[in-house]
Amino acid sequence: MKLTVLVDNNTIIDQYYYAEPAVSYWIEIDNKKILFDVGYSDIFIKNAQLLGIDVKEADYLVLSHGHIDHTGGIEPYIDYAGKKTKDISLVAHPLAFSRKTYEGFGDIGTRKRQKEIETYFNAHLSKKPVWLTENLCFLGEIPRKNDFEAKEPVGMVFENGKKKPDVVVDDSALVYRSGKGIVVIAGCSHSGIANIIEYAKNVCGSEKISDIIGGFHLLNAQKVVLEKTIDYFKSCEIMDFHPCHCTDLNAKIELGKHFPLQEVGSGLILNYA
Repeated sequence: MKLTVLVDNNTIIDQYYYAEPAVSYWIEIDNKKILFDVGYSDIFIKNAQLLGIDVKEADYLVLSHGHIDHTGGIEPYIDYAGKKTKDISLVAHPLAFSRKTYEGFGDIGTRKRQKEIETYFNAHLSKKPVWLTENLCFLGEIPRKNDFEAKEPVGMVFENGKKKPDVVVDDSALVYRSGKGIVVIAGCSHSGIANIIEYAKNVCGSEKISDIIGGFHLLNAQKVVLEKTIDYFKSCEIMDFHPCHCTDLNAKIELGKHFPLQEVGSGLILNYA
């Protein structure tokens, strides 16, 4: 599997790509091409062009969840891809297109609702895992089993006409089953990076973890949350760590005291056997 970071909060020195507080990945595997999240704007398209990638050729558009920093690029993508969107399967949780708001910011969810999305893409909305290829799986709804993650709501969500605190149940991730262990590819980990890893291990039937890449949802994390996350990572067999997006500097410093963190930024290319 080849994974290219089209968008991250950061850039890498001497690699001249755009960045924004968002996430987008381009994945090539088993003769399939997957666009995982589309960032906040059209930057993922610009970076893809600079990298020689044609995002119109995606077989799948997968959304980790319904926040605008992961879905804001849908409108420019529709304009860019044109009629080819009909050939693209969009995979997400059924609640990814619910209206979401945050005090002081207004709407923070996807700019298009489900019915409109279905006019452009071949939509497959699922709470259950969806195998995109023989070795790459969209995890669907993540069970939340530990006592330290996914406890605080992020704004409000509108479901069936009712407004309630949003614990982002639509948050999901991808997992790749490699010869060296699983690779967990997260968007923002609102459901908890430990919860995601545990479910990924369960779905793939593997305890060995080759890499975890993505936002770990450790932004201004409480000390106890950070400590328990570190303790959880210590209990796992994890070879590499690529924290990015919503993993802040303090979290990276603390994680780096215990684990071999790798740098992430727009334009990063990773190859997995």
